[in-house]
Amino acid sequence: MNIAITNGLLLMPPAFRAGLNAWSRSDGTSGSPTWDSADNAGLVPADQDFGTCLEIYKQQTTTSIRFRGETPMIAGVYFRVSARVKLVAGAPCSARIAGWAGDGLRNHVTGLVETGTTVPLQSYGEPVEISAIVGVGSRQGVDMGWGTRPVYGHFGLDLVGANGGAIRVESIRIEDITSAFVPSLIDWVDVRDYGAVGDGVTNDRAAFIAADQASKGGSILVPEGTFFIDGDIGINAPIRFKGKIKTPTATKVSLLQSFDFPTYADAFGDETLGLKKALQALFGYTDHVTLDLCGRRVDLTEPLNIGELAPDLNGYSNRRVISNGSILAKAGSAWNGGSWNSQATYDPNDPLTLKNVLNVGAIEVGSRVLGAGVGREVYVNARDVSKKTLTLSQPLYGGAGTRQYTFERYRYMFDFSGVSQIDRLNFVDLDFNCEGVCSGIMLPAKGQMVAIRDCYMTRPKDRGITSIGRGCQDLLVDRCQFLSNEMELPAQQRNTIAINVNANDVKMRNNRFVRFAHFMVANGGGHIITGNHWFQGDGSGDGLRYAGLVMTLTNVQVTITGNYIDNASIEWTNEHSAFPDFTGNQYSFGGLTISGNTFLASNTVPWFTWLTVKPYGSGHFIHGLTVVGNVFKALYGEVQRIDRVDNSIADLDYNNMRNIQFEGNMFNGIQTYVSNPLLVTHDQNSAAKTWTLPVIEGLPFRGWVKSVQSVIAESAITKGNNDEVADLPWVQTQIGASRRQMRLNWTNAVKGRVSVYARMDRPA
Repeated sequence: MNIAITNGLLLMPPAFRAGLNAWSRSDGTSGSPTWDSADNAGLVPADQDFGTCLEIYKQQTTTSIRFRGETPMIAGVYFRVSARVKLVAGAPCSARIAGWAGDGLRNHVTGLVETGTTVPLQSYGEPVEISAIVGVGSRQGVDMGWGTRPVYGHFGLDLVGANGGAIRVESIRIEDITSAFVPSLIDWVDVRDYGAVGDGVTNDRAAFIAADQASKGGSILVPEGTFFIDGDIGINAPIRFKGKIKTPTATKVSLLQSFDFPTYADAFGDETLGLKKALQALFGYTDHVTLDLCGRRVDLTEPLNIGELAPDLNGYSNRRVISNGSILAKAGSAWNGGSWNSQATYDPNDPLTLKNVLNVGAIEVGSRVLGAGVGREVYVNARDVSKKTLTLSQPLYGGAGTRQYTFERYRYMFDFSGVSQIDRLNFVDLDFNCEGVCSGIMLPAKGQMVAIRDCYMTRPKDRGITSIGRGCQDLLVDRCQFLSNEMELPAQQRNTIAINVNANDVKMRNNRFVRFAHFMVANGGGHIITGNHWFQGDGSGDGLRYAGLVMTLTNVQVTITGNYIDNASIEWTNEHSAFPDFTGNQYSFGGLTISGNTFLASNTVPWFTWLTVKPYGSGHFIHGLTVVGNVFKALYGEVQRIDRVDNSIADLDYNNMRNIQFEGNMFNGIQTYVSNPLLVTHDQNSAAKTWTLPVIEGLPFRGWVKSVQSVIAESAITKGNNDEVADLPWVQTQIGASRRQMRLNWTNAVKGRVSVYARMDRPA
């Protein structure tokens, strides 16, 4: 590259024979004295070595020759200033190339190196070449690296040392030698050539911007050193780092053509910091859509608190993707959680607020709430220190009162608790290697359409994915594997939970969950849970088994289809209700479809059931439940039945049951076949007008006999003398203390065999 040619710049000063009025005897600035009026200098017309040249009789300790023309200083361009000189008589002295730096206001820029190497003139009549290289960048081989403050220079030479000698000077040359630093065939620029210092202190932002503008389709090299950048910056050209950059926390660095984790890790010299700054750019309203880890593993030494990285991030609804790599938590104090005990007052009429919270300022947003009357997976959604209130993710079922609560704060790889809302965020093809050190993802307080696809969540310490509000609206979790950190513990000792949700329309599809306390605690409705495999078992003989899926809303509108549910149950509660007792202005349990699943249990206690309903208040009933086409199988020991009501707090109202379908299911190793309607066969061996059938155990949840769908004679109905009769019986239901019997009433005393389809509900 030759700037003098390509940019049409005239760098070469005029020869001395053109006149000495272009040459200053001092600094070269306007008004400085020139050599054409000096009485100790003149032109020699025919020197045998130099031709026409300038001869000076040295009378000053430093005798200067400066071109009065202004040579421009251009970022990325390097000049070679040179001359040949020789001592012809008198006292020997030395010579050096020198310059004077001027800024845009034509003021002298001080504090710079303005002289080259001093060369002694020792032999009479011997030409000596002196030269120096000048440029904006302080690169190796540059004698005068002036940075970006000077915009021009006056160049020439100095004669220094003893006076009394006669020295001849050939015409001074100024040449572009940029090609010596940047070969013409490469397509990158070096930030040093544009004034970057790389001392970790000087703000090199302007130099990076200048290099970016000069790249013109090429790339940028950041050489060894620490380059400080203060102020947001966007680099459009591809960029490569041998050195690193340092910025204040708030400074955003957007590498638009090199937006990937390896580049940011190289840029900041640290994997955790590099990922932080990349995320800061990702959420910085730039053109970035996908942060690609490029198959790299990131060693993460502390949580990624997105609210701290992007404090201005609010209501963010642009699609963003984090993909293609592995994140490994490295143990350290940064992952230590917090725990606080405090007193607070709860009023069910303000169901999402704790009031008069003692020491409220110490309790972190995102803390899990524990205490009497608190359901599973209730979190602090927001905090108002001045009002001493905490906003909750779910209501408390324990009623009004002032109580002691515990607040536990877990640490997450990705923590969005400090962000008010994020929509359309995607995690794709990632390994979250929590290593028992930390939890996985904490969602923001609000948001929708967050997607986690083809990911592995391995050994989260406390939680996999946590929702502290409604940031889980339309959450999509597809083709992921969640492996517990409590694999070796018996089921009853586990505490980790893979996922919790509070909002609606969650899709859980084709995932695998292994040995958590629960794979999901779900409030909200409209969820689709399909194609998953969750198993909670252990190696214990007659082991206890707990809920894999916990639903905490009564009227759920949830579909559970085509899953493999292994040594775990589905538990249906209303523990997230501020008024857990049923009242006429609310829905009770309903809207649940369970179809086409495989249910398995092995080495478990006989009283284990796969479907449990647990009311947290009185008066509730089921008014919409379909359990159709499932396979239930017990290995290595039978279980008594597939379903039960946990009435440890309250029982169901069996008189109000309606629209419950248990049909077409297959049972293996189950003592009691459960169906609704249930086919019951009765043999009456002695003639009687009233047949009272035995207690029926096979209706769902051991419900009452509410209605009879049909009565069919399977043999001749005869009197005591064996005369056949054609009478039809009329039916009484809810007979006996348990109300699980029914009675057939005949006109005559008869005997025979009948089959009855009994129901524990009214279909409508």
